[in-house]
Amino acid sequence: MNENILAIDPGREKTGIAVLNNDSDVLEHKIINSEDLISQIKNLFNDYVINLIVMGNGTSSRKKYNLLKQEFMDVKIVLIDEYRTTDEARKLYFQENPPKGWKKLIPLGMQVPPVPVDDYAAIVIGRKYLKNNR
Repeated sequence: MNENILAIDPGREKTGIAVLNNDSDVLEHKIINSEDLISQIKNLFNDYVINLIVMGNGTSSRKKYNLLKQEFMDVKIVLIDEYRTTDEARKLYFQENPPKGWKKLIPLGMQVPPVPVDDYAAIVIGRKYLKNNR
């Protein structure tokens, strides 16, 4: 049976979520409205076998951690240091979506992704956990 982890980059208004397998492969990632977190997780539990939730310890994480603990008592939930995950998320975004046209001439470090990267931050959080806990 494949076991997967759900990684969460919590935010006040929007939250990045990603499902990764034990090999750090991304099965699904998206940005959701933070108010929909519980219902979205329940939907993911219908689609995947998830045995662990890892969440960044930044913005509004304590409140969401307590909410998840109440709602998903049977699932282990771990808080992860999310220091520099946004920077890593930007790098990951540009790896998967390289600039085109004249934007290729601008160094990536000077570019800002044209979309929020909270879902990529969730991927970074999940991979960080897997790397440190093998």
